[in-house]
Amino acid sequence: MSARFVFEGGRVLDPAAGVDDVRDVAVAGGLIAGPEAAEGAERIDARGLVIAPGLVDLHTHLREPGDEHKETVATGTRAAAVGGYTAVAAMANTQPVADNAAVIQAVRELAAAAGLCEVYPVGAITKGLQGEQLAEMGEMVEAGVRVFSDDGHPVPTARLLRNALLYVKAFGDDVVLAEHAEDPSLVEGGHMHEGALSSALGLAGRPAEAEEIVVARDLVLARATGGRIHLCHLSSARSVELVRRARSEGIRVTAEVTPHHLTFTDEDLSTYDTDLKMDPPLRSAEDRDALRAGLADGTIDAVATDHAPHAIEEKEAEFDRAPPGTIGLETALGVILTELVHPGFLPLSRALDALSTAPARILGAGDHGGPIEAGRPANLTVFDPDQGWVVEAPFASKARNSAFLGRRLRGRVTHTVFQGALVVADGKPTR
Repeated sequence: MSARFVFEGGRVLDPAAGVDDVRDVAVAGGLIAGPEAAEGAERIDARGLVIAPGLVDLHTHLREPGDEHKETVATGTRAAAVGGYTAVAAMANTQPVADNAAVIQAVRELAAAAGLCEVYPVGAITKGLQGEQLAEMGEMVEAGVRVFSDDGHPVPTARLLRNALLYVKAFGDDVVLAEHAEDPSLVEGGHMHEGALSSALGLAGRPAEAEEIVVARDLVLARATGGRIHLCHLSSARSVELVRRARSEGIRVTAEVTPHHLTFTDEDLSTYDTDLKMDPPLRSAEDRDALRAGLADGTIDAVATDHAPHAIEEKEAEFDRAPPGTIGLETALGVILTELVHPGFLPLSRALDALSTAPARILGAGDHGGPIEAGRPANLTVFDPDQGWVVEAPFASKARNSAFLGRRLRGRVTHTVFQGALVVADGKPTR
């Protein structure tokens, strides 16, 4: 790969700068360069393609350290690059848990060695994700952590969450707590959305109220403390309405939604497909449509993959024994284009804002999310918005538990530029 190249004639769509025009984009020395850099550079035909800021994922499970049989930092960031991502937030529920600076640094070093995508490790809110004592958040802030989460578990008590919100305020306005909003007492033993279909299928349910109760609690505490709260993978229509109301009151809240919650409903579980078993679960069509509306009007800030790789034998178990989750880094852009942009539910500019600019802002990833301007770090994704393809294994990820297996999508990444290097070219990793 040349250290100097130019994408010729692409549609530059840059939500950060409000730009949507057709022009060349040159890259040299790791940066977006001016037109003078194009002379003598490698030429890449981008006619008919969209050039956008690299995608940013707020919610990725890389599994390393501890569960390398499911995914590693190297394979997970390769999947990210193939999907157009230049930055991901790696969740803390590893083994050992990322509740101290040593684990944080180890994950960063693994990502640097792979050289495919920037990894922002998320620190645990509580020690060992046990929900009893606050983790060494000050130490992790000094190590560069800006997002903390016990993802997979909510902070169990209002008192502990209030203390955490007040504590991180001391480190500045750019530190945020990301909550998995689900009351454990209402979901224990449940495997899908609680409703008529769960009864018909003979599966214990996980009611939407479990999410809504914790969302309401967290918003009250964010208002009381003035702290920043981020709500992970919303799934309920009433949760969207709670966030909408909180934002109108000036509460410092942001929220994310996954491609699978924007696409599927509980009706899709009638075949007991374990690749569609999620946490939180897929809910009703009414919930899905409310999530789409919330994303469109900005109530929900970002699309996050909740990329959750599992070993083949784990997902091939009976439905009530299989772990929840789907991989998603390689399909997220295609799913959003197919399900929301092409049908007219979401403008392309808003989709890219939700996939790149907004999550970069929430994460504090200043080198990502645009704008695409001379002198800025060259972190870009280039994609064909109309290319049709069928989701099938093998993936760049080590796992294959994709909720979208066999689905035909319209829109696919052709090139990913990370720190000025072409890490994906013609849809394939170069490293």
